[in-house]
Amino acid sequence: MKIDCQSHVFPEEYAEILAHNPYPPQAIPQDEGYVITYGDVQKFQLKLETYDVDRKLRDMDSNGIDISILSVNMPGPEMLVQQLRLEGAKTCNDYVAGIVKKHPDRFTGLACLPWQDIPLAIAEMERAKNGLNLKGVILYSHIGGTPVDLPVYEPIYQCAEELEMPVVLHPVVPTWAEAIKDYSMIPMVGLMVDHSFAMLRLILSGILDRYPNLQVIQPHTGGVLPYLWGRVQNQTEVMKRGIEKISQSPSLYYKRVYFDMVSPSNLAMKFIYDFAGADKLLFGSDHPWVDIGVFSKLIDEMDIPDEDKNKIFGLNAQKLFKIG
Repeated sequence: MKIDCQSHVFPEEYAEILAHNPYPPQAIPQDEGYVITYGDVQKFQLKLETYDVDRKLRDMDSNGIDISILSVNMPGPEMLVQQLRLEGAKTCNDYVAGIVKKHPDRFTGLACLPWQDIPLAIAEMERAKNGLNLKGVILYSHIGGTPVDLPVYEPIYQCAEELEMPVVLHPVVPTWAEAIKDYSMIPMVGLMVDHSFAMLRLILSGILDRYPNLQVIQPHTGGVLPYLWGRVQNQTEVMKRGIEKISQSPSLYYKRVYFDMVSPSNLAMKFIYDFAGADKLLFGSDHPWVDIGVFSKLIDEMDIPDEDKNKIFGLNAQKLFKIG
């Protein structure tokens, strides 16, 4: 079985909610879709036909994908003004659940949350789990401009652990995007750096220490963090910096983390395989942004045992997300 762990949709109803956000990010109607704008630092074209479910099914079929785990692409509802957050989250989650209900053998999904509104976020996570049968929650690399490790968010992580809902990191335009808005450096590198900071915050803040059964997935072969891990080890274990809130080596927490393989690079895939091991790797495509076949081909070409390829392509995701 092949499971795509990073596959995106974007409901038009959610775009309309973004259109009513009084500040960026916003959706501006244009031609047959929208422009998602983050003010003057970044814009993305949103063509609704690109996210068509029938098109996704055709692309899955042509690449041998049995199941895709759906999530709504950035920006998440935590970027909305307070009075729109819950509506945005419910709209996204109902949309994903509707696709899953129509095609139960081909899709499952992840929930997004109004993170800043703690009781509402917990209630929506419980609804997503028990009412919509979604399999995890999306955590963007910052929560409406606030760090992911603020103590106020801890009840949400506790709830995710109790409900056995994996937390799936996903990048969003960084709070510091102004400094790298030239030359398309935000999507090129900035997104990868930002979710690497978010992952490091989850470790050094002690969240993974306090919630030892919380499952976390980091996308895009870990961004830049695995490649800098030697420096993290030196700073924390030799220089004794940044360890005030943890009781173990940061490496012990990072070993718990899963990584998706969404990086169009043989070298990056080989590095994360050596770094994390086959048991912690998940196939993903970032569809429809990238052709699914790009990543299937790269994994097929890896000089690793077929047993490990089977884990990456689907067995790990089946176990982690309780699929099938």
